Amino acid sequence: MNPNRLENQSFILSLDQGTTSSRAVLFNKEGIPVHTQQKEFEQIFPQPGWVEHNPLEIWNSQLGVIIQLFNDTGISGNQIQGIGITNQRETTLIWDKASGEPLYNAIVWQDRRTAPYCEQLRKEGHENIVRAKTGLVLDPYFSGTKIRWILDTVPGAQKKAENGELCFGTVDTWLLWKLSKGKQHKTDVSNASRTLLFNIHELRWDPELLKIFDIPESLLPEVKSSSEVYGHSEIEEIPKGIPISGMAGDQQAALFGQLCFAKGSVKNTYGTGCFMVMNTGNQPVVSKRNLITTIAWKVGNQVVYALEGSIFVAGAAIGWIRDGLEIIKESKDSEALAISVEDNGGVYFVPALTGLGAPHWDPNARGMIIGLTRGTTRAHIARAALESIAFQVNDIIKAMGLDMGKKVAYLKVDGGAVENNFLMQFQSDLLGIKVIRPSIQESTALGAAYLAGLAVGFWKDLNELKALEKADKIFEPGIHSKEVQTLLPKWKRAILRSKNWLIQEKEN
Repeated sequence: MNPNRLENQSFILSLDQGTTSSRAVLFNKEGIPVHTQQKEFEQIFPQPGWVEHNPLEIWNSQLGVIIQLFNDTGISGNQIQGIGITNQRETTLIWDKASGEPLYNAIVWQDRRTAPYCEQLRKEGHENIVRAKTGLVLDPYFSGTKIRWILDTVPGAQKKAENGELCFGTVDTWLLWKLSKGKQHKTDVSNASRTLLFNIHELRWDPELLKIFDIPESLLPEVKSSSEVYGHSEIEEIPKGIPISGMAGDQQAALFGQLCFAKGSVKNTYGTGCFMVMNTGNQPVVSKRNLITTIAWKVGNQVVYALEGSIFVAGAAIGWIRDGLEIIKESKDSEALAISVEDNGGVYFVPALTGLGAPHWDPNARGMIIGLTRGTTRAHIARAALESIAFQVNDIIKAMGLDMGKKVAYLKVDGGAVENNFLMQFQSDLLGIKVIRPSIQESTALGAAYLAGLAVGFWKDLNELKALEKADKIFEPGIHSKEVQTLLPKWKRAILRSKNWLIQEKEN
């Protein structure tokens, strides 16, 4: 890169700390990413169902890409107006307040070790109160049970926590702590709302929930808005004094980055799984269809709530037909193979490879390919795999529309799989609405940048951000839309057959 190209410009630096890699992305005033650095880090699997990260490796990988970005671009600290942080949500860290040393590895959001504890809490009758106060279901996915596991497992941890000697944080809090050299122990409302401990109505750590989980409040970070100055960079490795001014969990950041500021607007991230989030305005909507109620963000005094539905296997289904079935060599090959046949040939693929997420929430479901005949080819299976992603998205969008009492008008999309034009057109045909693919698909990092920039005046307000919006392509329901929608009854039958598979297996 020619450093002279970036002279006399100001930027926002976005730190996108994900499940498998840490990224640093530099955004200019037009919301365009001008430079990106990325580094993967180790995934630790101590036993089946357990997933951990080394907290110091999370930090070192994130710091490393920041340093590399400064080195490659030649920019000065004065050119960075603010730092935004977005993060893998629910992943849980506890460290010593005095030394900064982690007490245990970070327990990742995917980790299932606390399932027995969740079941115990349900038997004790806590499920309804947790749902009412937090909007969440009692599931190992969220941070509260992970905190309890660490405090129970590490010798002396509970006593230290009660004495105020320890700090808990999700990854945003850990990065802020490290960047500020231990001066700031804070989180934002979007991350706090994923812990099972935060009352989303009263916007505070809930005393009754803390008592249920036996977690001292002194362990927890101070909860702030998603867009304000939390502290400044204090470490020697990068320029000091840069405001750290935006924080949001990755899916909420993507919703903000997609400029879904209107009530009822929806974005879906097509990655390994799918995460669909709908802006429900300034009031939480309690789902009657197994969706999660959460906080999207708080900017100024305005709190915005959201409905969320998680699909466990989306792009991972394409990865599986590539690596497991070896039907394709690269994921991108799935598109050409799918359109080489006129239709799915009656083949349906339910990719419940790790159970089913929203709106089914069935951990006992398992994957299934059904409708096979002598005429079935690998092209039909590839097409069925792509269609399965769109079918799952349709199930959640319909649930969201029913919860809101209003049909979803359009869908904004991001993530790696949105490059697949067949999938996006099929999705539009199936939903019967527009599917909008933005020209800048760094939605998560961009959302964190927008939040940070608003806090320091880099951007004036939401209207200025809306003016930056550019679509790469808008997919609209086409001539095959009605035909595509006739496939839904068989999809529903296939889903029913995959449910409770492990239970049926045990019974037989």
